[in-house]
Amino acid sequence: MLMVWDVFEGGQGLAWIAVCVAVVMVFVLVLLLALLIDARWGEPRPAVHPVVLMGRYLQICGDVISARSPAVAFVGGALAWLAGVLVVGALTAALQALTLRQVTQLVLEPALDNAATVVLLVIFMGWLFKGMLSWRMLHDEVGAVEAALQQSVETGRARLAWLVSRNTALLNESEVRESAIESLAENLNDSVVAPVFWFVLFGLPGAAIYRFANTADAMWGYRGVHRGQHWEWAGKWAARADDVLSWLPARLTAGLLALVVRGLPVGALRWEAAKTPSPNSGWPMAAMALALGVSLRKPGVYTLNASGRPAEAADTASAQKYASKAVFALVLCAKSAIFSIAIALFVKLSP
Repeated sequence: MLMVWDVFEGGQGLAWIAVCVAVVMVFVLVLLLALLIDARWGEPRPAVHPVVLMGRYLQICGDVISARSPAVAFVGGALAWLAGVLVVGALTAALQALTLRQVTQLVLEPALDNAATVVLLVIFMGWLFKGMLSWRMLHDEVGAVEAALQQSVETGRARLAWLVSRNTALLNESEVRESAIESLAENLNDSVVAPVFWFVLFGLPGAAIYRFANTADAMWGYRGVHRGQHWEWAGKWAARADDVLSWLPARLTAGLLALVVRGLPVGALRWEAAKTPSPNSGWPMAAMALALGVSLRKPGVYTLNASGRPAEAADTASAQKYASKAVFALVLCAKSAIFSIAIALFVKLSP
């Protein structure tokens, strides 16, 4: 919403008010449409999935820069990241500007062809925004791990490998389940809360740039060697950028989980969140561990809520329920924030 301040500036009269209201409704509709597409149809085909296209670009660049010397790899990684952000941001900003321009024209000069154009553009924005978030697949994949575990530990490990990058070969039943719950909590932020957070602030470009940054971190943000490629310096910029962009959303995710379980001890939450190497992922994972009353472990790295009991099958279902409630609360907060920002801009910029 902050990117459309110019719509609210300098106007007057009923027509200007109508344009402002229409712009706000476009943002709300795009948000709800994206979530509806996600719930009804899930992920787009890989050939047209925005994140897959981002990944292809990152793969091509990564193959080149990861083989370079540390200084060249760092600079190359930073430049490739910035170039990707500029392209993604420019394309989505252009689409958003075109949509809002058409909305303004429709309000000022109502016509059937203008209305049809606006509908198509809003649908396209909603589809693109859906590509920046993924709740249904995350929910279903965590459930699939639990279903696989009911067959055998080996089957559960194999299914978990679809969801996480860690080595699953030596995990026992409880550790497989804990890893799935951790992934649910961490990706609740990365795949849902953070994209919506940046959409509320900056519209489609905000969500798209965040998704690019998070994808770059997922592909490049490793220490040392990963799958035969050296990422210590090539991925450092991407990793730090994701840390910055995820800082507030990660804590918001923990707050939403605390809200839906009617409160968590703040001191314990902060203490547990600090145990993970990441400055952000520990917050939603610690919140989920405390909410469930279970211990979540990454062998040899950390143990969250060490006094908690081992995770059981029912805890996976509870984790999905809490995450679903958090998404519902997020949508309510997002709509309220969009209206609040619009009202603040209207009051500040009105003549």
